[in-house]
Amino acid sequence: MPVFTLPQTIALAERALVRAGAAPAMAHATAMALADAEAQGLASHGLSRVVQYATHLRNGRADGGAVPAVVAGRGGAVLVDARDGLAFPACALAVDEAITRARVHGVSFSGVMRSHHFGVAAYHLVPVAAAGMVGLALGNSPAAMPMAGGRHPVFGTNPIAAAFPRRDGPPLMIDLSLSEVARGKVMMAAKEGRPIPLGWALDAAGQPTTDARAALTGSMLPMGGTKGAMLALVVELLACALTGAAFGFEADTFFVDDGNRPRIGQAFLVVDPGALAGRNVYAERIETLVAEMLKDDGVRLPGARRADLAARAAVDGVTLSAALAAQLQELAQ
Repeated sequence: MPVFTLPQTIALAERALVRAGAAPAMAHATAMALADAEAQGLASHGLSRVVQYATHLRNGRADGGAVPAVVAGRGGAVLVDARDGLAFPACALAVDEAITRARVHGVSFSGVMRSHHFGVAAYHLVPVAAAGMVGLALGNSPAAMPMAGGRHPVFGTNPIAAAFPRRDGPPLMIDLSLSEVARGKVMMAAKEGRPIPLGWALDAAGQPTTDARAALTGSMLPMGGTKGAMLALVVELLACALTGAAFGFEADTFFVDDGNRPRIGQAFLVVDPGALAGRNVYAERIETLVAEMLKDDGVRLPGARRADLAARAAVDGVTLSAALAAQLQELAQ
């Protein structure tokens, strides 16, 4: 299978997206995010998404010429309109605004409306941790999970991420989907003709399935049953009710070429530790907890594995399947 350096993957993805209709700035921001996911071993949110995004750009599900803008705000709160473009430029603007406002107000909440798939949620929090602040990221997605007790999809898999900077080490980066697994893993299994474990999903008739293709036409199971569904509801309300974005059941799935513009939402909460107990107290509390967790052999801090893989990929590059490499090269030509 072919191996690409990270700069090569970024350039390839960027050319493919520009050819599909994305403005250079949008293509670059998106390519950077997807290459980063690939480097971290998150293939379901990596370069395979270039094909999907390119199709959505060509079919009008995303506007490649959209320029995100701040459309409302007061104090520590701000709303960014993605204007139906790919999500990454809008999320970058929202996070930058959130950091700036948190420096003034101690805390900020930044929402994004009329958006698209925003990839790995924790990716957007890297600048927050670099600024020495605590961050939360969340977003909804096209309906894939039922409400507790229900059968038809209402909520997306609705990821949540958090970043906690440390004084002398890499930040704690927590990232999870509220479905039993990320739906992108089912997408990858369907593409490769692999079965999925029982307990991941239901088919269109509401029956448990190991058929990845049947799962994509059915629904994902929430992590932790009712508790996962309730957390997905919280995300849906924070990312959509406060921002005016579309609910998951109003957005057509990302896994079809044709459909509506999803217009989903994202939200970012940023807190300056200096506004509360103080940065020194915060740093001491974080390190005390980290030391306690690491007393047990086998404990791995959240984000450590992904960071190790990214460091290795920076040296060795990333390996893509021959089929995906061919698709990307064709799209980029």
